[in-house]
Amino acid sequence: MTSLAFDHWRRDGRTSRHRGHDVFYRDAGSGPPLLAIHGFPSASWDWWPMWPQLTARFRVIAPDMIGFGWSAKPRRYDYSIVDQADLHEELLRELGVAEVHVLAHDYGDTVAQELLARHDERVGTGGAGLRLRSVCFLNGGLFPETHRPLLVQRLLAGPLGAVLGRLSSKRAFASGMTAVFGPGTPPSPELLDELWTLLRHDDGHRVLHLLIGYIAERRRHRERWVGALARTRVPLRVVDGAVDPVSGAHMVARYRELVPDPDTVELDGIGHYPQIEDPAAVLAALFQFHDSRVA
Repeated sequence: MTSLAFDHWRRDGRTSRHRGHDVFYRDAGSGPPLLAIHGFPSASWDWWPMWPQLTARFRVIAPDMIGFGWSAKPRRYDYSIVDQADLHEELLRELGVAEVHVLAHDYGDTVAQELLARHDERVGTGGAGLRLRSVCFLNGGLFPETHRPLLVQRLLAGPLGAVLGRLSSKRAFASGMTAVFGPGTPPSPELLDELWTLLRHDDGHRVLHLLIGYIAERRRHRERWVGALARTRVPLRVVDGAVDPVSGAHMVARYRELVPDPDTVELDGIGHYPQIEDPAAVLAALFQFHDSRVA
């Protein structure tokens, strides 16, 4: 059973177009624009636990990327991180936003890295286009060498991925999601129902094997995307659930090795979805970041 807030989330959303397909997004609040980029395999609904506080301080723009959530999930489509970055740039251009703060999670971290690389190229050449004012990363595979995908993700990326996606069950999905949350902050049955509804919308389970190509894409573009972290002058912060088995404390340790003057916050006992597991701690870290390093 889904919540009333979940139903309102879709009702209050808007629709844009990307490459001929519908893209759902939320646009609410006032203040400096903040682009919220969700992860795999969920959607913008991930930001709901922080939404009232975020929109009290920022104008928050949160799309469901193509292939996710309430957006279109075409089966014949070249899904890629680069294309998802195009989607965000196009949406912001449509909304008249030229400068933006970024809050990203998981798959969305990699999209943010591509946006960061583009920003630095434009600054270096004096070119026109979107400018980033800051980026706050939540748990995600910033470095392919530290990303530890779940077994189901490895299988989806293999030759039987299409079959596995078609045969996916709610029970298996719930088990996989619960495995990446902290032991003391598991997802509620209601949340699992909502995430499953988003996944199954427009037969989204049938494109999971296409979306999972981001793992290989991270390896191909490592120099560009890791290099963006190391070279940029855009203020960066990582807020990470430390017990996440996929991108937890081990990812933060690598970040501290490779990124100059690393700004990191680790949340003890929290897993892969800190914005859901401990939204108050994420908000505190985000707002302190903006007050001390961005404003």
